[in-house]
Amino acid sequence: MSQWVTKGLATGVKATHYPRAAETAPGTSPGMPAATSLPAARAQLVAARCPTAALRQVPSGVEVDRRRCVHCFRCVRETESPVDWDAGCQWAELLAGSERRGRSLGRAFSRSLHILVVDAGDCGACLSEVRQLNNPYYNMHRLGFFLTPTPRHADVLLVVGALTEHMRLPLRKAYEAMPAPKRVVAVGSCALSAAIFSPSFICAGGVGKLLPVDVEVPGNPPPPLAILHGLLLVAGRKPPSGTDAVRAGANQDRLR
Repeated sequence: MSQWVTKGLATGVKATHYPRAAETAPGTSPGMPAATSLPAARAQLVAARCPTAALRQVPSGVEVDRRRCVHCFRCVRETESPVDWDAGCQWAELLAGSERRGRSLGRAFSRSLHILVVDAGDCGACLSEVRQLNNPYYNMHRLGFFLTPTPRHADVLLVVGALTEHMRLPLRKAYEAMPAPKRVVAVGSCALSAAIFSPSFICAGGVGKLLPVDVEVPGNPPPPLAILHGLLLVAGRKPPSGTDAVRAGANQDRLR
Protein backbone atom coordinates (compact mmCIF):
# COMPACT_ATOMS: atom_id res chain seq x y z
CA MET A 1 0.00 0.00 0.00
CA SER A 2 2.79 2.43 0.91
CA GLN A 3 4.29 1.93 -2.55
CA TRP A 4 1.02 3.01 -4.21
CA VAL A 5 0.78 6.07 -1.94
CA THR A 6 4.35 7.05 -2.79
CA LYS A 7 3.72 6.54 -6.50
CA GLY A 8 0.53 8.62 -6.32
CA LEU A 9 2.29 11.51 -4.59
CA ALA A 10 5.14 11.39 -7.11
CA THR A 11 2.86 11.22 -10.14
CA GLY A 12 0.37 13.87 -9.02
CA VAL A 13 -3.18 14.35 -10.23
CA LYS A 14 -3.68 13.13 -13.79
CA ALA A 15 -7.04 14.60 -14.76
CA THR A 16 -8.33 16.72 -17.60
CA HIS A 17 -7.90 20.49 -17.28
CA TYR A 18 -11.22 21.03 -19.06
CA PRO A 19 -13.13 23.33 -18.68
CA ARG A 20 -10.50 25.61 -17.10
CA ALA A 21 -8.30 25.07 -20.16
CA ALA A 22 -8.60 23.37 -23.52
CA GLU A 23 -7.83 19.66 -23.49
CA THR A 24 -4.70 18.96 -25.55
CA ALA A 25 -4.15 15.27 -24.73
CA PRO A 26 -4.37 13.04 -27.82
CA GLY A 27 -7.30 10.69 -28.24
CA THR A 28 -9.83 12.58 -26.13
CA SER A 29 -11.98 13.49 -29.14
CA PRO A 30 -12.50 11.90 -32.58
CA GLY A 31 -13.37 15.32 -34.01
CA MET A 32 -16.20 16.19 -36.37
CA PRO A 33 -16.51 16.91 -40.12
CA ALA A 34 -16.81 20.60 -40.92
CA ALA A 35 -18.31 22.62 -43.75
CA THR A 36 -15.89 22.53 -46.70
CA SER A 37 -15.52 24.48 -49.93
CA LEU A 38 -15.33 22.07 -52.87
CA PRO A 39 -16.06 22.13 -56.60
CA ALA A 40 -19.60 21.02 -57.37
CA ALA A 41 -18.65 17.65 -58.85
CA ARG A 42 -16.43 16.70 -55.93
CA ALA A 43 -18.94 17.98 -53.38
CA GLN A 44 -21.58 15.74 -54.92
CA LEU A 45 -19.31 12.70 -54.68
CA VAL A 46 -18.37 13.37 -51.05
CA ALA A 47 -21.99 13.97 -50.02
CA ALA A 48 -23.03 10.72 -51.70
CA ARG A 49 -20.57 8.77 -49.51
CA CYS A 50 -22.41 9.67 -46.30
CA PRO A 51 -24.76 6.83 -45.19
CA THR A 52 -26.94 9.06 -42.99
CA ALA A 53 -27.27 12.20 -45.18
CA ALA A 54 -25.22 14.21 -42.69
CA LEU A 55 -23.41 15.83 -45.64
CA ARG A 56 -25.33 18.05 -48.01
CA GLN A 57 -24.13 19.61 -51.23
CA VAL A 58 -24.53 23.40 -51.38
CA PRO A 59 -23.30 25.96 -53.95
CA SER A 60 -20.17 26.63 -51.89
CA GLY A 61 -19.32 22.95 -51.35
CA VAL A 62 -20.49 20.70 -48.52
CA GLU A 63 -22.43 21.48 -45.35
CA VAL A 64 -22.59 19.17 -42.33
CA ASP A 65 -25.59 18.24 -40.19
CA ARG A 66 -23.78 17.11 -37.05
CA ARG A 67 -27.00 15.69 -35.66
CA ARG A 68 -26.80 12.85 -38.18
CA CYS A 69 -23.05 12.16 -38.24
CA VAL A 70 -22.14 8.62 -37.14
CA HIS A 71 -18.35 8.98 -37.35
CA CYS A 72 -17.93 6.52 -40.20
CA PHE A 73 -15.08 8.70 -41.56
CA ARG A 74 -16.09 7.94 -45.15
CA CYS A 75 -15.89 11.68 -45.91
CA VAL A 76 -12.17 11.82 -45.07
CA ARG A 77 -10.90 8.34 -45.88
CA GLU A 78 -10.53 6.74 -49.29
CA THR A 79 -11.65 9.88 -51.09
CA GLU A 80 -9.74 12.37 -53.24
CA SER A 81 -11.67 15.30 -51.76
CA PRO A 82 -11.76 14.91 -47.96
CA VAL A 83 -13.82 17.39 -45.97
CA ASP A 84 -12.28 19.70 -43.39
CA TRP A 85 -12.11 18.35 -39.85
CA ASP A 86 -12.86 20.00 -36.51
CA ALA A 87 -10.64 18.37 -33.89
CA GLY A 88 -12.42 20.01 -30.95
CA CYS A 89 -15.07 18.61 -28.63
CA GLN A 90 -17.38 21.51 -27.70
CA TRP A 91 -20.27 20.39 -29.87
CA ALA A 92 -23.31 20.87 -27.63
CA GLU A 93 -25.99 23.25 -28.87
CA LEU A 94 -29.10 24.87 -27.47
CA LEU A 95 -32.24 24.30 -29.46
CA ALA A 96 -33.82 27.25 -31.23
CA GLY A 97 -37.50 27.83 -30.58
CA SER A 98 -37.46 26.34 -27.10
CA GLU A 99 -39.54 28.35 -24.65
CA ARG A 100 -36.71 27.79 -22.17
CA ARG A 101 -34.00 29.09 -24.51
CA GLY A 102 -31.59 31.40 -22.78
CA ARG A 103 -33.06 30.66 -19.35
CA SER A 104 -30.57 28.90 -17.12
CA LEU A 105 -31.67 26.66 -14.29
CA GLY A 106 -30.52 29.30 -11.84
CA ARG A 107 -27.50 29.98 -9.72
CA ALA A 108 -28.42 27.29 -7.19
CA PHE A 109 -27.99 24.62 -9.88
CA SER A 110 -24.74 25.87 -11.40
CA ARG A 111 -22.58 23.84 -9.00
CA SER A 112 -25.05 21.15 -7.97
CA LEU A 113 -26.72 19.38 -10.86
CA HIS A 114 -28.26 15.92 -10.47
CA ILE A 115 -28.57 13.86 -13.64
CA LEU A 116 -30.78 10.91 -14.46
CA VAL A 117 -29.45 8.83 -17.36
CA VAL A 118 -32.00 6.89 -19.43
CA ASP A 119 -31.14 4.41 -22.18
CA ALA A 120 -33.90 4.80 -24.78
CA GLY A 121 -32.42 2.20 -27.14
CA ASP A 122 -28.67 2.66 -27.10
CA CYS A 123 -26.23 0.21 -28.68
CA GLY A 124 -23.91 0.70 -25.71
CA ALA A 125 -21.49 3.18 -27.28
CA CYS A 126 -22.93 6.45 -25.95
CA LEU A 127 -23.74 4.88 -22.61
CA SER A 128 -20.12 3.78 -22.30
CA GLU A 129 -18.94 7.37 -22.85
CA VAL A 130 -21.39 8.65 -20.23
CA ARG A 131 -19.95 6.15 -17.74
CA GLN A 132 -16.48 7.64 -18.29
CA LEU A 133 -17.64 10.91 -16.71
CA ASN A 134 -17.31 9.32 -13.28
CA ASN A 135 -13.77 8.00 -13.77
CA PRO A 136 -10.77 9.80 -12.23
CA TYR A 137 -9.66 11.44 -15.48
CA TYR A 138 -12.93 13.29 -16.18
CA ASN A 139 -14.26 13.34 -12.59
CA MET A 140 -17.47 15.24 -13.17
CA HIS A 141 -18.04 15.52 -9.40
CA ARG A 142 -15.41 18.27 -9.30
CA LEU A 143 -17.78 20.33 -11.47
CA GLY A 144 -20.80 19.70 -9.26
CA PHE A 145 -22.43 17.08 -11.51
CA PHE A 146 -23.86 13.96 -9.88
CA LEU A 147 -25.79 10.94 -11.13
CA THR A 148 -29.05 10.00 -9.46
CA PRO A 149 -31.07 6.79 -9.90
CA THR A 150 -34.45 8.44 -9.40
CA PRO A 151 -36.32 11.10 -11.41
CA ARG A 152 -37.62 12.60 -8.16
CA HIS A 153 -34.14 13.96 -7.44
CA ALA A 154 -33.10 14.78 -11.02
CA ASP A 155 -32.60 18.24 -12.49
CA VAL A 156 -31.47 16.97 -15.90
CA LEU A 157 -32.72 14.01 -17.93
CA LEU A 158 -29.83 12.76 -20.07
CA VAL A 159 -31.06 10.43 -22.83
CA VAL A 160 -28.92 8.15 -25.00
CA GLY A 161 -30.00 5.94 -27.86
CA ALA A 162 -32.65 6.10 -30.54
CA LEU A 163 -36.19 6.43 -29.19
CA THR A 164 -37.52 2.89 -29.50
CA GLU A 165 -41.21 2.14 -29.23
CA HIS A 166 -40.99 0.20 -25.96
CA MET A 167 -39.15 3.09 -24.23
CA ARG A 168 -41.60 5.85 -25.09
CA LEU A 169 -43.79 5.34 -22.02
CA PRO A 170 -40.97 4.84 -19.46
CA LEU A 171 -39.15 7.90 -20.80
CA ARG A 172 -42.29 10.04 -20.63
CA LYS A 173 -43.00 8.86 -17.07
CA ALA A 174 -39.44 9.62 -15.97
CA TYR A 175 -39.68 13.14 -17.39
CA GLU A 176 -43.06 13.81 -15.78
CA ALA A 177 -41.78 12.61 -12.40
CA MET A 178 -38.93 15.15 -12.38
CA PRO A 179 -39.46 18.33 -10.33
CA ALA A 180 -39.38 21.72 -12.04
CA PRO A 181 -37.24 23.36 -13.25
CA LYS A 182 -35.93 20.52 -15.39
CA ARG A 183 -33.98 20.12 -18.58
CA VAL A 184 -33.49 17.41 -21.20
CA VAL A 185 -30.11 16.66 -22.80
CA ALA A 186 -30.03 14.33 -25.81
CA VAL A 187 -26.63 12.67 -26.23
CA GLY A 188 -25.46 11.03 -29.46
CA SER A 189 -26.67 11.08 -33.04
CA CYS A 190 -29.21 8.33 -32.38
CA ALA A 191 -30.87 10.35 -29.61
CA LEU A 192 -30.84 13.43 -31.83
CA SER A 193 -32.08 12.05 -35.13
CA ALA A 194 -32.12 8.23 -34.80
CA ALA A 195 -29.36 8.33 -37.45
CA ILE A 196 -29.26 5.01 -39.34
CA PHE A 197 -32.17 3.52 -37.36
CA SER A 198 -34.98 5.82 -38.49
CA PRO A 199 -37.58 5.49 -39.77
CA SER A 200 -38.41 1.89 -38.93
CA PHE A 201 -41.16 -0.19 -37.38
CA ILE A 202 -39.56 0.12 -33.94
CA CYS A 203 -38.04 3.62 -34.06
CA ALA A 204 -39.75 6.79 -35.29
CA GLY A 205 -36.96 9.28 -34.66
CA GLY A 206 -34.99 11.14 -32.02
CA VAL A 207 -35.93 12.03 -28.45
CA GLY A 208 -37.35 15.35 -29.66
CA LYS A 209 -40.30 13.39 -31.04
CA LEU A 210 -41.45 12.83 -27.48
CA LEU A 211 -39.83 15.32 -25.10
CA PRO A 212 -38.85 19.03 -25.26
CA VAL A 213 -35.09 18.67 -25.71
CA ASP A 214 -33.07 21.66 -24.48
CA VAL A 215 -29.48 20.68 -25.36
CA GLU A 216 -28.19 18.35 -28.05
CA VAL A 217 -24.75 16.72 -27.99
CA PRO A 218 -23.95 15.24 -31.43
CA GLY A 219 -21.46 12.47 -32.13
CA ASN A 220 -21.56 8.70 -32.44
CA PRO A 221 -20.57 8.37 -29.74
CA PRO A 222 -19.67 11.83 -28.44
CA PRO A 223 -16.56 11.81 -26.24
CA PRO A 224 -16.89 12.53 -22.50
CA LEU A 225 -15.64 16.09 -22.97
CA ALA A 226 -18.45 16.82 -25.44
CA ILE A 227 -20.98 15.50 -22.92
CA LEU A 228 -19.40 17.66 -20.20
CA HIS A 229 -19.77 20.64 -22.51
CA GLY A 230 -23.48 19.89 -22.82
CA LEU A 231 -23.89 19.72 -19.05
CA LEU A 232 -21.94 22.95 -18.57
CA LEU A 233 -24.20 24.54 -21.16
CA VAL A 234 -27.28 23.44 -19.21
CA ALA A 235 -25.76 24.85 -16.02
CA GLY A 236 -25.10 28.19 -17.75
CA ARG A 237 -21.33 27.87 -17.40
CA LYS A 238 -20.40 27.50 -21.08
CA PRO A 239 -21.64 29.03 -24.36
CA PRO A 240 -23.12 26.87 -27.15
CA SER A 241 -21.08 25.33 -29.95
CA GLY A 242 -19.42 27.81 -32.30
CA THR A 243 -20.83 31.24 -31.53
CA ASP A 244 -23.58 32.10 -29.09
CA ALA A 245 -25.99 31.97 -31.98
CA VAL A 246 -28.29 29.01 -31.53
CA ARG A 247 -28.71 26.54 -34.37
CA ALA A 248 -31.92 27.39 -36.19
CA GLY A 249 -34.40 24.68 -36.83
CA ALA A 250 -32.59 21.95 -34.92
CA ASN A 251 -35.72 20.98 -33.03
CA GLN A 252 -38.15 20.78 -35.91
CA ASP A 253 -39.34 17.37 -34.74
CA ARG A 254 -40.24 18.46 -31.22
CA LEU A 255 -43.82 17.87 -30.09
CA ARG A 256 -45.42 21.01 -28.78
